Amino acid sequence: MTPDRWDAAAFKVRVDEVLHPFVAREADLFAAIDPALAPVAAQVEAVVADGKRLRAAFCYWGWRAAGQPDSDALVRAAASLELIHAAAVVHDDLIDDSALRHGRPTAHIALRGAVRRRPRSVAAARSLAMLVGDLLMGMAGELFTTSGLPVAYLGRARPLWSVLGRELIAGECLEILRTGAEPDTAASLKVIRYKTAKYTVEQPLLIGGALAGAGGRLCEGYSAYGLPLGEAFQLRDDLLGLFGDPGRTGKANADDVCGHRPTALLAETWRVAGADDRDRLRALLGRRDLDEDGLNAVRAVMRGLKTPGLVEDMITARVEEALGALHELDVPPGAADALTALAKSATVRLS
Repeated sequence: MTPDRWDAAAFKVRVDEVLHPFVAREADLFAAIDPALAPVAAQVEAVVADGKRLRAAFCYWGWRAAGQPDSDALVRAAASLELIHAAAVVHDDLIDDSALRHGRPTAHIALRGAVRRRPRSVAAARSLAMLVGDLLMGMAGELFTTSGLPVAYLGRARPLWSVLGRELIAGECLEILRTGAEPDTAASLKVIRYKTAKYTVEQPLLIGGALAGAGGRLCEGYSAYGLPLGEAFQLRDDLLGLFGDPGRTGKANADDVCGHRPTALLAETWRVAGADDRDRLRALLGRRDLDEDGLNAVRAVMRGLKTPGLVEDMITARVEEALGALHELDVPPGAADALTALAKSATVRLS
């Protein structure tokens, strides 16, 4: 990747060249405490192995759009956000009891092998996975503070970490509190905003901007771009969760329906549904034993009500809002091009 030309694949390589050795070293130090910790250390590495590195990319371009040059130290700092994401993924899969991620067993499923001869082995594996997530969150702070950026730069951005953590956990809590409740679009969108949109796009941009010393107007523009784009990203994820190809998404289609999660897709379906369709949905939502026929019945209700199209319209409107905000910003052409490309890759995807 040349400094001013966006190449997503090349940037991912740069981030992975930071993440993989750092995580491997930390996992080795952890496992060295006792041989019994080896399966836990292996999961720490496994969770970080994959990913599009979007959060690191938004942080990088938050820095570059403020006029700063390409920087390996900045890439290290940006890579720390991928460890926050990895921690959030482990905790989210645990909360949702999801069995697959990237086509592989999630941490709390994989760790059953380490405790299969122990009493209450399923609960023990879940506890280990929770601690994997906690360990990754701590590692994120270590990578950020040892990135090589000047202490004064790091100090400008450090308060935003507290905001990011508070809002991310608030979003997870809201999702738990709304799970199983009567679907409501406004409530679902609030969950999306705090659980995903802010820490996926807005906060990485703001952290990159703070590291670069960005002014208030530019940071306001980052939020005006980042919030609707982050919401569009999660709306796409909701559609893929039920209608996508598990071979591409790496996740099970049934998770949201079996968990009766407060997705905007379900909320919009409920909003436009009549009494009969609502009765059909009540009989299917939240059922852990839901088979493929039941899942197809939910899809049939949604298709009959044209809900996927409604969510597609929501995605389109938010991407247009984000790009409109971007076009109002006075940023270098390379940064504008990269942020435009990121908006498309985050929302026009199959996985």
